[in-house]
Amino acid sequence: MEKFLNELLPIFTVEHDCILSKQGDITVAFKVDLPEIFTLSDQEYEALHQIWVKAIKILPAHTVFHKQDWFIDRKYHPDFSGEDSSFLTRSSERYFNERPFLEHSCYVLLTKKPAGRKLSSSLLSNLIRPSIVPEQSISRHLLDDFLDSASQFKRILTDSGFVKILQLTSAELESHAERVGLIESYCFLSEDNGEPLLRDMEFSDGIKIGDQYCQLFTLGDAADLPSLASPRITYDKYSTDRTKFSIGFACGLGQLLPCSHIYNQYIFLEDEGKTMRRLESKRLRLQSLANYSRENSIALDATNAFLNEAISQQRQPVKAHFNVLAWTDQKSQLKELKSQITSSLAQMDAVAKIETAGAAQIFWAGIPGNAADFPMNDSFDTFLEQACCFLNLETSYRSSVSPVGMRLADRLTGKPVHVDISDEPISMGICTNRNKFILGPSGSGKSFFTNHMVRSYYERGAHIVLVDVGHSYKGLCDLVGGYYFSYSETTPICFNPFYIGAGDHLDTEKKESIKAMLLALWKKDSEEFKRSEYVALSNALTLYYQMLGENPSVAAGFNSFYDFLTDNFRAVLQADEVKDKDFDFANFLYVLRPYYKGGEYDYLLNATENLDLLQERFIVFELDEIKDHPILFPVVTIVIMEVFISKMRKLKGIRKVILLEEAWKAIAREGMAQYIKYLFKTVRKFFGEAIVVTQEVEDIISSEIVKQAIINNSDCKILLDQSKYQNKFDSIQQLLGLTEKEKALILSVNKANDPLRRYKEVFISLGGMLSKVYRVEVSPSEYWAYTTEQTEKMKVNAYAARYGSIEKGISVLLSEKN
Repeated sequence: MEKFLNELLPIFTVEHDCILSKQGDITVAFKVDLPEIFTLSDQEYEALHQIWVKAIKILPAHTVFHKQDWFIDRKYHPDFSGEDSSFLTRSSERYFNERPFLEHSCYVLLTKKPAGRKLSSSLLSNLIRPSIVPEQSISRHLLDDFLDSASQFKRILTDSGFVKILQLTSAELESHAERVGLIESYCFLSEDNGEPLLRDMEFSDGIKIGDQYCQLFTLGDAADLPSLASPRITYDKYSTDRTKFSIGFACGLGQLLPCSHIYNQYIFLEDEGKTMRRLESKRLRLQSLANYSRENSIALDATNAFLNEAISQQRQPVKAHFNVLAWTDQKSQLKELKSQITSSLAQMDAVAKIETAGAAQIFWAGIPGNAADFPMNDSFDTFLEQACCFLNLETSYRSSVSPVGMRLADRLTGKPVHVDISDEPISMGICTNRNKFILGPSGSGKSFFTNHMVRSYYERGAHIVLVDVGHSYKGLCDLVGGYYFSYSETTPICFNPFYIGAGDHLDTEKKESIKAMLLALWKKDSEEFKRSEYVALSNALTLYYQMLGENPSVAAGFNSFYDFLTDNFRAVLQADEVKDKDFDFANFLYVLRPYYKGGEYDYLLNATENLDLLQERFIVFELDEIKDHPILFPVVTIVIMEVFISKMRKLKGIRKVILLEEAWKAIAREGMAQYIKYLFKTVRKFFGEAIVVTQEVEDIISSEIVKQAIINNSDCKILLDQSKYQNKFDSIQQLLGLTEKEKALILSVNKANDPLRRYKEVFISLGGMLSKVYRVEVSPSEYWAYTTEQTEKMKVNAYAARYGSIEKGISVLLSEKN
């Protein structure tokens, strides 16, 4: 027999941000943001569990706590609206198009039943009553008392720091012409908040809402429950012999259940005195019947134990019920749904029950605001502490709202998430600087991650200076059109530190860096320079730049500087009668002669291209061939130092990033340790960040610079696969100041990767307060741009040469592969 929903709907009205049922029940609804999955430790699960217990305890008697977690199967929809998006950004959007994931929404509904309201059952539900008449009206005084309790409930959860909770308004509860409200969303299983979509509701053969076939699985009988309940359980996939990885007890019915479903959690707070008297009466009945049945005897023992625990440990007795409503638009998939849910319940050591006879009434009670009409014959007696173990405590990864950051992926599903590990942590007070320390052995995906990170910074306007050994950034540098400095016999490395770009000027920093370079070329490390020599060089530079200003045709460079010294400055020294003991001019010219035209290193300081390093946003210094060279390496490191310090001080309001790959070891060895220390301590003041990348654990332990300057001044620590060090990880843990929770997260990296996807995982710790593991999953275009495999790099270079650019080369390469 067909009935109309407006006649049966148990909701009378929505006013003052509350739902009023036709039975006089008042409901306050909250939207809750839970902690992200895989981010809580054992102790945090225990603390969060106690917070829920404490919050529910303050609710008055005759209140129903109804937590409703929605998990909707979605597909990622790319955003191509950005007109200035890059080739790799568009490739990434296409790659993640239609990526399936679960979208989670969590609601808490607190329902206050009027005094004297009759308990509902499967035979007494307003779904099957001929008429629904409120038994009483609710006074303003009772409403205010209940709202005060709901406000205290909200405050306890908010103050915990684990949960964010926001009360839903009348507009969000009710439906409108252009938006579906919470009540209608549940009634019609609307999977989005778009335009309303009306669907028929059928209960004749199971539950069918429109074209959606539903199955309801319940935990409503104590006999079906697990023998033990806990706030957390061990997740074997991410655990090791040395660490136990924790997830929430009910996580298998939440994020780990890969289908569209609603997980309903009910806790009924009744009058404790009446509950205890009812159980005492039950105990007496069982006692009189215990001799006639072993089942009665066992039930008597259980009831006795329950009453004893309630009195001795001051437990709050409650009634509870939990159910999973799953649906699909294809009837053939119902069997697969049943298999998934029964498997999840079995992992909790619970017995799955498919609800049939009472399914309609239980579904009906799930309507927001109708929890008081739940059929109580499908609930069981327990304590509040045990009931709260069955609450879903986690949500999916959330994207940062910050405009800066990088694209990583959700660890569970691979859904792209936007992650800010620079600005947002500082604004939240988690970090005090933007510096980063990256540790990952060879083959762990370190180069992919760093390529991906610096590219994200570059696309958001940052100036990037990379110091590398191993040509890890050649592809990315070519793609963005940056400067790439490397040494080979045919194309030796060359700079022009004397060049001053348009809009720039000779300042103290520039003069000091050139003087430092000239002194490094002239003197050995063991030699000291005199004050008079320093003054002479300063005068020479001042007069040289005056000469350049008067003669625009003369190009700045070491050759013209050397000519100026021999022609002009010699006369100045003679006029000032400067003696050789104060400044040995002949020795100075002799030692610097190899850098002048015709000399052995005449290419080094006389570059005629890639001159404006201050305004160039992407610069790579590849030092692999010269890291052991006694002449070239010290000069190059001074040039690098001058380039980045110049950017630090002159580029106001622009993000500056310097990344030192394995080259930091060579730089530190050549007496540049003080520069690294200075860099890590001061770069934050200039809207900059310093990043050091290293492979081996021994490098950290053996280097005082890393141990003291870098680690202590890097609030962001990034580690890749450390599985080969898991048996000696304690030393790394102690050195980096990692917690047991972070240790478990790090050793879980790459433990259970999706075999159908190509990616590596990365651990990121922000200030030791916020730790998470992400996927570093990139599109094929990004892969070929980042790859460090020599054969693959050669192929990319060959295609780039053939088709005119690396972007076109990668595109053709992928089209041929497809």
